[in-house]
Amino acid sequence: MELPRIIPTEQTRRQFFAGTGLRMGALAMGLLGSQGVRRGIGAPGQGKVHPALPGFPHHKPTARALIYLHMNGAPSQIDTWDYKPKLDEYFDKELPASVQGGQRLSTMTSGQKRFPVAPSKFKFKQSGKCGTWANMDLMPHTAGIVDHMCLIKSVHTSAINHDPACTFVMTGNEVPGKASIGSWLAYGLGSESDNLPGFVVFTPRFPEGSNGQALFTRMWSSGFLPTQYNGVALRGTGDPVLYLRNPDGVAPEDRRAMLDALGQLNKRTFDQYQDPDTQGRISQYEMAFRMQTSVPDLTDLSNEPKNILEMYGPKVTQPGSFANSAILARRLVERGVRVVQLLHRGWDQHGNLPAELGNQCKDTDQPTAALVKDLAQRGLLDETLVVWGGEFGRTVYSQGTLTRDTYGRDHHPRNFCMWMAGGGVKPGTVFGETDDFSYNIVKNPVNVNDLNATIMHCMGIDHERFTFKFQGLEQRLTGVEPQRVVKEILS
Repeated sequence: MELPRIIPTEQTRRQFFAGTGLRMGALAMGLLGSQGVRRGIGAPGQGKVHPALPGFPHHKPTARALIYLHMNGAPSQIDTWDYKPKLDEYFDKELPASVQGGQRLSTMTSGQKRFPVAPSKFKFKQSGKCGTWANMDLMPHTAGIVDHMCLIKSVHTSAINHDPACTFVMTGNEVPGKASIGSWLAYGLGSESDNLPGFVVFTPRFPEGSNGQALFTRMWSSGFLPTQYNGVALRGTGDPVLYLRNPDGVAPEDRRAMLDALGQLNKRTFDQYQDPDTQGRISQYEMAFRMQTSVPDLTDLSNEPKNILEMYGPKVTQPGSFANSAILARRLVERGVRVVQLLHRGWDQHGNLPAELGNQCKDTDQPTAALVKDLAQRGLLDETLVVWGGEFGRTVYSQGTLTRDTYGRDHHPRNFCMWMAGGGVKPGTVFGETDDFSYNIVKNPVNVNDLNATIMHCMGIDHERFTFKFQGLEQRLTGVEPQRVVKEILS
């Protein structure tokens, strides 16, 4: 007589209640019958690898994909988009105390004896039919796409240092451990691609001599969401994804047989312990198998027209460059990927700002403009939301030595500029205003989480209804405080 198999039952109180919740959830799904929908790879009748959650989207979206261009380190709004011609008359004069208003300063400038005003040394010009002011010295190519974009000059945040500020921009919270915006969107909306991840990340190289702030995986992490919604980072050197290729002597059929056997073992483990991470492993193994074919096809630019490659600039065929990442972003959304994120480092100019900011813009200006134009001419911009920006702004006063030709700027969370294009945003518009010193918002403030709520709205999601229970709370990207969709910028 075969003895019954004994499954260990020792577990913590938390594990007991977690398991009970999962079992009750499974029972509820069973009672729903044909109305129940199970998230996961290969679920019967879905016909999609990355299906949307039931009931998603909440409303008709204006964008089906998001490309987020994050300039890590914080671009100076005064030297890029927030044109302040009156600052010239304040050169090297003390910033009025009434303007500074007792603001919290970082330790890098709080000990300065003076706070001399540093006007931008660059030339601005009204561009496009809309007449938006743009820096023609640093961003002549991006100035050429202002008729496509909505420039928001009044974004603000609460964080004053890079790590919490970047975490806040990407996860809606300064505390690590939350899910990133890309993971939220991939989880809720799924993806139209069966052969690529729903959320893909690039961390392109940046110019030498720049102050490259660290990038943390939490910026594209799924946090408390299922692990299959982590952003998949494509590398710029060597294999785009490590260990994706089969070892020498291993045929695709062998890999398929191995995954089938491994899938059966993992399914048995899931049936026993109901751990959702087990399903995550199954789906990730399967996606890796499909990516063995789809990734080489994605990165092969040999069929791109010469005029398109030239539009992105001379570095477009160099893996790991910003230009190469930009054209791959277009190719990804073309293939149905939901979210693509480019995180470009080196935008932290505490000294020698004109030269270092110039290097950053030279690296990104032409490819950024090319990406928007490329999407537009393919009919993809109307359904793709492009977002550009950093984690906070820079001070109008100089950090360190100030001359007409060189200066530095410290962190400034009170106001900074971001822009959006395509996907339901009003083109050729400017929203929000700052004072004459680009130091305080005087009209239409936009919190970082207001911006996140607006992005979600464009993607068809009501940010207040999109929650995930974790640690006893109904977590959401935009946090627990009231946030609003900035409807004034939507077409």
